[in-house]
Amino acid sequence: MSEPQNVPGTAIPIVPETSGGADQTPDITPDVRDDIRYLGAILGDIVREQEGEEIFRLVEDARRSAFAIRYGDESVTDLTERFRDIPVDRALPVIRAFSHFGLLANLCEDLYEDRLREHAADAGEPAPDSTLEATWRKFDDGDVSASAVSEVMGRAHVAPVLTAHPTETRRRTVFDVQKDITRLMRRRGEILTAPHTARTDERLAALDRDIRRRVTVLWQTELIRSVRPRIEDEINVGLRYYGISLLREIPAINRRVIDHLVDTYGDDVPRTPVVRPGSWIGGDHDGNPYVTADTVRFATDRAAQTVMAHYLEELGTLEHELSLSSNLTDVTPELLELADRGHNDVPSRVDEPFRRAVHGIRGRVAATAVATLGDDIVPAGLDDAHKPYGSAAEMVRDLDTVDRALRQSFDGLIADHRLSDIRAAVQTFGFHLSALDLRQNSETFEEVLTEILARAGVTEDYSALEESERIELLIGELHTPRPLCDPDAEWSEVTERELGIFRAAAAARKFGPEVVPHCIISMASSVSDIIEPMLLLKEVGLFRADGDTPTGGVDVIPLFETIDDLAAGAGIMRELWAHDFYRAYVEQRGGVQEIMLGYSDSNKDGGYLAANWALYDAELQLVAAGEEAGIGLRLFHGRGGTVGRGGGPSYEAILAQPRGAVQGSVRITEQGEIISAKYGVPTSARRNLEALVSATLEASLLPVDHVEDPERAYETMRELAESSRRTYARLMHEDAGFIGYFTSSTPLAEIGSLNIGSRPSSRKQTDSIEDLRAIPWVLSWTQSRTMLPGWFGVGSALRDWIGEGDDAASRLDYLRGLSRRWPFFASVLSNMAQVMAKADLSLAKQYSTLVPDRDDAERIFRVIADEFQLTLEMFLKVTGAGSLLEDNPMLVGSVRNRFPYLVPLNVLQLELLRRYRAGDQSDDVRAGIRLTMNGLATALRNSG
Repeated sequence: MSEPQNVPGTAIPIVPETSGGADQTPDITPDVRDDIRYLGAILGDIVREQEGEEIFRLVEDARRSAFAIRYGDESVTDLTERFRDIPVDRALPVIRAFSHFGLLANLCEDLYEDRLREHAADAGEPAPDSTLEATWRKFDDGDVSASAVSEVMGRAHVAPVLTAHPTETRRRTVFDVQKDITRLMRRRGEILTAPHTARTDERLAALDRDIRRRVTVLWQTELIRSVRPRIEDEINVGLRYYGISLLREIPAINRRVIDHLVDTYGDDVPRTPVVRPGSWIGGDHDGNPYVTADTVRFATDRAAQTVMAHYLEELGTLEHELSLSSNLTDVTPELLELADRGHNDVPSRVDEPFRRAVHGIRGRVAATAVATLGDDIVPAGLDDAHKPYGSAAEMVRDLDTVDRALRQSFDGLIADHRLSDIRAAVQTFGFHLSALDLRQNSETFEEVLTEILARAGVTEDYSALEESERIELLIGELHTPRPLCDPDAEWSEVTERELGIFRAAAAARKFGPEVVPHCIISMASSVSDIIEPMLLLKEVGLFRADGDTPTGGVDVIPLFETIDDLAAGAGIMRELWAHDFYRAYVEQRGGVQEIMLGYSDSNKDGGYLAANWALYDAELQLVAAGEEAGIGLRLFHGRGGTVGRGGGPSYEAILAQPRGAVQGSVRITEQGEIISAKYGVPTSARRNLEALVSATLEASLLPVDHVEDPERAYETMRELAESSRRTYARLMHEDAGFIGYFTSSTPLAEIGSLNIGSRPSSRKQTDSIEDLRAIPWVLSWTQSRTMLPGWFGVGSALRDWIGEGDDAASRLDYLRGLSRRWPFFASVLSNMAQVMAKADLSLAKQYSTLVPDRDDAERIFRVIADEFQLTLEMFLKVTGAGSLLEDNPMLVGSVRNRFPYLVPLNVLQLELLRRYRAGDQSDDVRAGIRLTMNGLATALRNSG
């Protein structure tokens, strides 16, 4: 069997042959390749210095081979044989070297993208799409009305929801060093582009020493922890991004949006914070037995501690800054009253009411922290004599008092600085920081309620009831004020854990009503599935009914995941909304029903194209159902980092939703390397948050997803999706050898056994793909560089739909028109192209050698390779492009300049997997596999 030639730069046109990414962008110095070479040379020097000449030569030889492979002068097999039987103590530093290179290359690419944007701004170019400036321009051109803006802002809610990921295990120390290197490299670029002076060389030499020092620290620091992360560790990792960027960038973008819209469209525009973040870390107990009441408490306490510490620090700085004397400026009576309540009787501050007022606000925040989190949470004495705030709204009112006093004294310039930042932060984060979602699967809720209802004498076996009987029973119990649970009863382990989680969620309300506002039901396939957790909410006081008037503070959110459940979703919601009791509950929650759409399981179920169409079609049906019922929708997109899990550029993805699917609000999961790539530095966070907000506002207020003759387009997609699903099913579900091929040719088993991530790889202890979690499913294919979930089946579907008859040319022209004019179809193809460009079937073939059954290995690999080739050919035909990445010069640069460095990581991972499976499960082999997984995930940037 010949080796597939799909290495970038060889026979298959993955990238343009004549130009790299930077060649298609302005000539900016330093170029991304200049920075990569500079840091790569420093890393090489440090490897030689720290590890010796022999290791340095190994790294250099592997690097040269990687580029020779890219240009077709050497094969992957040659490098594989060279690393065969390499001593593990020599393999580990090689793995570390290439892992560090991927990390440094990411840094260089981010810097270059920043330079491109600065260059464009300096040149006076119009702001590009996905920026607020471009959105405001489109609003002006589109004659958007004030009433429409007010309506959308009344329900505006954009939520990036952070989730845990098994490969995102880098330590805070590593992030800190990255931040320092980024800062120094930015300064180096500024010096290189400035006029040369007598001190230029001296400054560059000093920077070079500082950068080398940081890279040396990085080299001598463990990239990842060697023990399985606890959920508490994952919670702390998620909160880390608030200190890095989100505590400042989220309130800042909320201020920008509100200020612009109010200035442009008038005071009737609601001043609602648009971006309100969320988290699953610590509350997602679907198939994760490690999530308990303790983790919910830890997650909510740590989040509150993070935001209150931020307030205390900022208020302390503000108190120092506001030295305005009442002898020199007018002061409002309400400010004087606030100052008198500040308990700051230092004689030197008698004429400084602003300082005394802020001192009092700071003291009340400290008292709030002590009351909710404990005595040791703030410096001793800071909370003395101060009354805790009853709500974040009280704190905002006090800050407003200071703001009004400043503006009355013509000090608006001062008010618009730090005070305004703090006000925006409190309005955005409250005392809870982010909304923690609870998530559990419907089977577990059914199991728990079956036990509770039997013990309470309501019904002997709830699980045996028909659907209509279940609904009648559930609604009847929700009307009843009596509790079902005896507080002294002993429950099964599952029921005790679930009740504990809900009790902890109720207790967390001390931080405010938005602390745990969502309960997500995965595997929802019926009305009763959605109503069931409401009984548990009722048990802990988060739901109550006074006659026919239900009230509560938690949205129950169905998660439709499989293709069949997505198809059934609109029907389930129509039936649910037909129940007056539930409809009344939704109306008291603002008349908005949130529904989550699962990209991961639908992809695993039916393949890339079928899943994407199932999601779009489900949105069409849900929008129609919501309009019929008069209920607003908020869609929660369970997108992973990879295209196979719904990933891709968020701006384009939101604009590609059908009309009515984005009604001023959207929630999107963010996870793994995507979190660090988007929010790991303030500039990236600002850019990505802006893209989310811009897309949401444009999709809500402008005509975006337009396609001529939509019914014909929809029917075409249904036919393509069904054809793709059949091709996918023949391999995934009908080929008896496929499961063995998948589990052997990828590091699936090692993901579950090597302390990677806090949760099990499967929901159940089975070998079934259906029970496998989506992250290990996609992560496994990504590590082997097959990237199968992001493209398989598309080529066959396109070829078969076009056909070979007389009308083949016209059918191809029709698809070409759709790819140019329909954002949804264009986005599907573009995202697929990006993931295919990151695949490398010459490496995937090497992974297939891990399969014990050689007949299965060769047969299945050939099916995969043939479909990859066909999908590539059909993509080029339908789009008219000359390569996969013709429209993405920045990714072209990555493929050409960086991706060859991934090859040694894959080859060494293969070698260590062979040893591990042969019985060598030493600490060094295990550590090496973990490092290769992390290194590949970091460099690919969207691993699973």
